[in-house]
Amino acid sequence: MAKEGTKSGLGIGQTTIQTQTLTPIQIQTIKLLELPLVELEQKIQKEIEENPVLEDPVESESEENEQERKKVSLSEVKDDSIPSYKLYVNNRGRDEKPQYNTFSVKESLYQSLLSQLGYRKMDERRRTLSSFMVGSMDSTGYLTRPLGSLVNDVYLRLGIETDEKELEDILVNDIQQLDPVGVGARNTRECLILQLKAKENRTPAVENAQKILQNHYEEFTKKHFEKIMARLSISEEDVKEAYDVIRKLNLHPGGQVDDSYADQTLQIVPDFILENEDGKLTVTLPKFNIPQIKVSREYEKYMEKKPGVSKAEKEATSFVKGKVDSAKWFIEAIRRRQDTMQRTMDAIVKFQTEYFLDGDDTKLKPMVLRNIAEVTGLDISTISRVVNSKYVQTPFGIYPLKHFFSEGMVTDSGEEVSTREIKKILKDSVDNEDKSKPLTDEELVDLLTAKGYKISRRTIAKYRSQLSIPIARMRREI
Repeated sequence: MAKEGTKSGLGIGQTTIQTQTLTPIQIQTIKLLELPLVELEQKIQKEIEENPVLEDPVESESEENEQERKKVSLSEVKDDSIPSYKLYVNNRGRDEKPQYNTFSVKESLYQSLLSQLGYRKMDERRRTLSSFMVGSMDSTGYLTRPLGSLVNDVYLRLGIETDEKELEDILVNDIQQLDPVGVGARNTRECLILQLKAKENRTPAVENAQKILQNHYEEFTKKHFEKIMARLSISEEDVKEAYDVIRKLNLHPGGQVDDSYADQTLQIVPDFILENEDGKLTVTLPKFNIPQIKVSREYEKYMEKKPGVSKAEKEATSFVKGKVDSAKWFIEAIRRRQDTMQRTMDAIVKFQTEYFLDGDDTKLKPMVLRNIAEVTGLDISTISRVVNSKYVQTPFGIYPLKHFFSEGMVTDSGEEVSTREIKKILKDSVDNEDKSKPLTDEELVDLLTAKGYKISRRTIAKYRSQLSIPIARMRREI
């Protein structure tokens, strides 16, 4: 009987596998798309510095004009023989660079407090401890570290033995006496009380406000005004006046002094400019920050020459060729970036035309990245790179591109609306409510339902949280 067996072996065959490899230009374009305008300018300047083949025609022209000017002795020419327009050199491109507001930076909070301590009479030990405590405060002027922890820090860093009692005395009698009033507080309650104690005009409202914060702070934070009225035996009008006094106090006293080591103001340079001329919307990319770079003509001429036969000449030619190729890739990547940016923004404006005509948020249509990707034929990831960290200047303000994207929902009438529209109605409803009887989440649900927006209480709570709107009880005023 014959036995059947199996035989296995290794074979050699050919298979075809398709893979997608990004070209250098595509890689450059992807990286440049992620950069906002200011960072793009910095990137181009860095590339010009690192690649000798690249040059800014405007700067080159300016340098050439400067050289020509030096060759001419103005003393040999009469002033009245030269037309006035020839006495100036235009060293800017076609788009004039606008002047942005600058912000003066004053001394930091730490420097301000140390300077004030210098005028107080105290011995060297007390001055050292007070300076250390000032340095332990946060940027808003609060001393959030427990005194017990500071006792250990002082010993480890300064080698000085102290205790909580001594630090408490320095805090209360020295640091908390400095300007702005309220610095050195260990919590919000203490900060507000310090400001009330410093008021010279001791009106009944100020006195009641101080009593409320000192003795009934929990009831105040929960807005249980009836309990405060009963326990202090004061009227509703008295509580209202005291509440108005407290509301005008500064929760972050340290914020009054600029910090020279931190950026206090973020300067936004728009990546797009949207203009409305008689109902016609046009989008442009500002070019005043982007040098119009090109490949230097000198290097192009060098590449046209026949390469030498020596090793050094061949290496030089290879080096220049690599730099020229890199420069051309970079220039083409910038061109593609600008084209992609323009196509994307044009699609957004076309999609949201009704909104861009007057800036009414209720006219924003539901729009996601996929909608723009389908219109432009670009990948969703590309649209995401364009949208991220980019801003557009409109006739009604500067907005991040993400502002125009939102999910949607269907109303009772079958119309699809943006969730941003619902949030705006929600915010307007809260802004216009009776603050003595603020709207609860259930009442907001009923209000929106009456307007045709079928929405749950949980969704209302989510939107309210996103809009930083507190619950009804915390919005109550008297």
